[in-house]
Amino acid sequence: MNQTRSLFRRYLKGHFLFIFFPPIVLIFLSAFIGFSNKGEHLNTLNLFYVTVLLFGFIIVAFVVMSWLFFLRLRKRLTYLQEVMSFSANQHSFPKPISVQTDRMDEIDQLGSSFNWMIQQLEDSRKREYEEELLRHRLIANLSHDLRTPLTILRGHINRLNKESMSLEGQDSLAEMNHTITRVGDLMDDLLSYTLLTSGKHPFHPTSTDIVRLVRASVAAWYPAFEEKEIQLDVDLPTEKTFYWEADPKWMTRVLDNLFQNILRHAAEGKYTNIVVDVEKELIIVADRGPGMDNSSYEGGSGIGLSTSNYMLKKMMLKADFTSNDNGTRVAIGRAQPKVKPEVNSMITEM
Repeated sequence: MNQTRSLFRRYLKGHFLFIFFPPIVLIFLSAFIGFSNKGEHLNTLNLFYVTVLLFGFIIVAFVVMSWLFFLRLRKRLTYLQEVMSFSANQHSFPKPISVQTDRMDEIDQLGSSFNWMIQQLEDSRKREYEEELLRHRLIANLSHDLRTPLTILRGHINRLNKESMSLEGQDSLAEMNHTITRVGDLMDDLLSYTLLTSGKHPFHPTSTDIVRLVRASVAAWYPAFEEKEIQLDVDLPTEKTFYWEADPKWMTRVLDNLFQNILRHAAEGKYTNIVVDVEKELIIVADRGPGMDNSSYEGGSGIGLSTSNYMLKKMMLKADFTSNDNGTRVAIGRAQPKVKPEVNSMITEM
C-alpha cells in the first residue's frame, strides 16, 4: 500500500527548519562564547552583524524556498488543467496522467482519482457501444425475420380475396391487408432509424435550393393527396428562394414523413397548407386533422418523427410542432445557435 505524504507538512517541515534552527544555533553559540571586558563592545557588535546577516539569510532562503515550492505546485496543477481543457475542447476523454506512487501527496491523489474516473468513463462508453451495437443488430434481424410471416399472411389474404364471401368478410380482409402494410412500413421506419443513428446512412450536405426541393416534393405527393380528396393550399414563391446547407435526400425524406403522416392521420380534415416563407426561411406544413394528441397519430408516427428530428438536428435545423383539436402545424427552420456561458452571463448582467 502506498504511503501518502502531505504537501502542507512538507512545506512546514522545510520552512520551520530555516526559521527555528538558525536562532537555536545562535543562542547556543552565544551561551558558550565568553566576552572579556576589553572586547565586550567588539564582540557585541560582531554578534549584532552576525545576527542581522543570519536573519537576512533566513528571510531570503524562506522567500526562495516558498517561491520554488509554489512554482512547482502551480506547474503540476496547470498540467492537470491543460489535460482537462484539451479533452473538453476535443470532445473526448482525456488520457490518464502519470502519478508518482512513491510519494502520493495530495496532487498525486487527485491525479489517481482523475485516472480512475477516466477508466470508469471509458468502461461505461465501451459497454454503451456494445449494447447499442447489439440493439441495432437485434432490430435489423427482427425486421428481416418478420418479413417472411407478413409475406405469407399477405399471400393467404390475396388467395382469400379470390374466394366468394360476404361484404363483412371482404372488409375484414381489406383491413388485415392494410394492417400488414402498416406493420411493414413501421418495420421499415424502425430499420431506417437504426441505420441512421448508427451512421450507416450517407450524409452529404450541400447548398440546397429549398423552394425548388419543396416544389418537387409537393408535385410527387400531389396524386396521393388528390386520391384522398385532400385540398392542397400551396404558397411557393416563383422568383425568390433561399438555400440551406443540407442533404437533399434527407430533406426530401423529412417532407415525405410529414406528408405521409397527413395522409395517415389527418386525411379526415380534407385540407393541407404548405408554405415556404423566404423572408423567415421557414417551411410550414399545416393540416386540419385531429391533432397529435389523437391516439392514432401518437401510435403511428413516433418512429418517423424521431427519424425526421434526428435528420434535422444533423443538418442544424429544427421542427416546431403546434397541435390542437383543430389541426397540426409544423414549422421547419434553422436551429438557434447555443449561447456560450460567458455571453449568456453578459446578457444577464445587461
